[in-house]
Amino acid sequence: MHLHQRINLLAELGGYLLSDDPDWRLARDKAHRQNGWFIPEFIDRAVRNIALEFLQKDKLMAWASAYQLPEENKTPKTVGLVMAGNIPLVGFHDFLTLFLSGHRQVIKPSSKDETLIRHLADRLIAAHPSAGGYISFAERLNGCDAYIATGSNNSARYFEYYFGKYPHIIRRNRTSVAILDSSETPAELEKLADDVFLYFGLGCRNVTKIYAPEDYDFVPLLKAFSKYDYLADFSKYKNNYDYQLAILILNRKYYMSNDVVLIAEEPSVFSPISVLHLAYYKAGEAPADTLRSSEDIQCIVGHGKVPFGRSQQPSLTDYADGVDTLQFLLAL
Repeated sequence: MHLHQRINLLAELGGYLLSDDPDWRLARDKAHRQNGWFIPEFIDRAVRNIALEFLQKDKLMAWASAYQLPEENKTPKTVGLVMAGNIPLVGFHDFLTLFLSGHRQVIKPSSKDETLIRHLADRLIAAHPSAGGYISFAERLNGCDAYIATGSNNSARYFEYYFGKYPHIIRRNRTSVAILDSSETPAELEKLADDVFLYFGLGCRNVTKIYAPEDYDFVPLLKAFSKYDYLADFSKYKNNYDYQLAILILNRKYYMSNDVVLIAEEPSVFSPISVLHLAYYKAGEAPADTLRSSEDIQCIVGHGKVPFGRSQQPSLTDYADGVDTLQFLLAL
């Protein structure tokens, strides 16, 4: 397949994602049944962002043009792709980048999120059988020319051991933070709630820690967070909330809550489900200066940074871990 054919096919897939096709409805329902964290609302949010930000023909053409992708990849490589499964279709950007570049990909999907990606791959191949030469699935990734693997810090050590001698991108745990300055409007705080609560806070682009001035008023923030009160109706989330609340009480730690999230002062940027960590900063301090150099941080949300409500709406050039995947593939 030539580049323009792949772009057209991807744009068609974008239309399919926004459709009410019965097969697509069944695939989304199956994904929810297999993983209770993938509630329909969050699947739809992830799918809509992919369709509107990743699979628009003009955006794909501009992206390919910026990298001067050739119309034909005359020396395609085979790339092993290990996907994560923390949020719906979290590995789709890697899948898309590989397909656009004209390399062959062998995918090992996460058991937590394999229904959706398999369905979309099948859809591409059904629409254009030649796409089958670019996409396959396997339980073991042997004999590939390069690897892209996403997982936890623990699994990354195994990836380094097995894939380290090949060209590779290996991604570890990451998270996002927000810096508040007391000038946030109610509308901005509501958008911050999206950054915190979408996908139950399980994504690397979810805000898991906030930095606030020492005199910050948390009442408007907790009020805005009530937008996601309904998460307490999900037993998986509520069990985490109750457990974390018990730990805070037993340890006699100060916390704030609106019955759907616990805000507690902690040094780590990573927080458990249902908990938002907090740190204070003094007037004149700029926490972003230190955070930008941290390998743990994916996004910094706030005024002059990633806008409130946008952390979970990445564009084509918002590469995970800041590593340019398309440039990596072009250099193979």
